[in-house]
Amino acid sequence: MVPSSPGGPDTYCIYTPLPENIEELMLTNTLLKALAHLVSLQFFEFQMGMCRHLIQRSSLMLKFLEVPPTSHKNVIVTDTKFNNTPVRVYVPRRKSDTLRRSVFYIHGGGWSLGSAAFISYDLLSRRTADRLNAVVVSTNYRLAPKYHFPVQFEDVYDALKWFLNKNILEEYGVDPGRIAVSGDSAGGNLAAAVAQQVWRDVKIRLKIQSLIYPALQTLDVETPSYQDNAYMPVLPKSLMIWFYSNYITSDSALRKAMMRNQHVPVEAAPLFKLVNWSSLLPERFLKGHVYKAPTFGSSELARKHPGFLDVRVAPLLAADSKLQDLPLTYLVTCQYDVVRDDGLMYVRRLRDAGIPVTHNSVEDGLHGILSFPVFKIYYRVMEEYIRWLDENL
Repeated sequence: MVPSSPGGPDTYCIYTPLPENIEELMLTNTLLKALAHLVSLQFFEFQMGMCRHLIQRSSLMLKFLEVPPTSHKNVIVTDTKFNNTPVRVYVPRRKSDTLRRSVFYIHGGGWSLGSAAFISYDLLSRRTADRLNAVVVSTNYRLAPKYHFPVQFEDVYDALKWFLNKNILEEYGVDPGRIAVSGDSAGGNLAAAVAQQVWRDVKIRLKIQSLIYPALQTLDVETPSYQDNAYMPVLPKSLMIWFYSNYITSDSALRKAMMRNQHVPVEAAPLFKLVNWSSLLPERFLKGHVYKAPTFGSSELARKHPGFLDVRVAPLLAADSKLQDLPLTYLVTCQYDVVRDDGLMYVRRLRDAGIPVTHNSVEDGLHGILSFPVFKIYYRVMEEYIRWLDENL
């Protein structure tokens, strides 16, 4: 990213070569990298107000991606509320002699954008309901920056707990022993967080969890994937940090400290063993990267904004003993994604805790591929996901 000469107009030439094995994203590459520039640290040192404005404008612009709850010959689609949280429910029309399976799906969007009504999620939910003859609940939640953690977690968690009520499951004809929680990106984060919480609070157990390129930790934003993919389209490092910090607070101090990777107080030092990528990543993903001891930040920052150290924000911070009762897991990572290593570390920690994990490493994938139904990779990843659900739910 090269600025114009001093005194000249404020223009930028944005160039980031894409890996050769990514076929389809050339048309969107320039637009996505321009967005990456808008959320860069330098820009928002003095433009945080514009950042909030950008998110608000983006939310309005993205409305055109939403589709109404239109039923068709195979699936009945209804918008309703579960415990005051808006959800979209997909129920197959064909009769079933047995209780149906069910998938509780949580959309992505950096906790700041997105909707269950987006055409990409609507298509995914329709296909899942039809192919699995399953009831799919696709949930919404209140968004940042108007709402911060724990609102998003609580919205999703309350909706899931409400759905897991015996009477509600009977109403929808759902088998209480065949329920999955699933989500992508920020939705994968929320899915992992609610899966950790729900087994302690609800008698009904989730059978599986499916986490699609989830963001899972806030402690270390200098993992190999953060370093190698810092300027990769769709989710550059600066945007991921902005999304994560904005989930916690509108105070720019947290974002600035995270950009320096100096936001964790020394009192939280024991947590770093849970995200130590030098011991948790497979060798082929280290690629010569050398782990550095953490540089600690202000204790005052953590006291003001403790959310970034909360396991509900960073599920990788769960103790080993808390992982042992989690369900069978399907986890997708994308090679060219800043949060790839979050998923890889969770795969390792879950397996070490005795949880069976199927890991789908999408070698030609960028973050957010399930938001782009115009590309072939969307359908490939969707089919692999639905096939795994069909075999394991």
